[in-house]
Amino acid sequence: MPKLKSHKGASKRFKKTATGRVKRGHSHLRHILTSKDTKRKRKLRKGVMVSDADQARISRMIPYQ
Repeated sequence: MPKLKSHKGASKRFKKTATGRVKRGHSHLRHILTSKDTKRKRKLRKGVMVSDADQARISRMIPYQ
């Protein structure tokens, strides 16, 4: 069986946890930050797990991470 190539866009955006779940970052934290309150920006900093519907698809994109 040949090696699989990782999807480079997905490998930059997602990481696999030790249990095999996939972690992602939040959007809306790049620009126009003055109009967003501090609480919202602080919550957007934290990573969160990918939804169950997308879990298998993204795991296939990053097979060796």
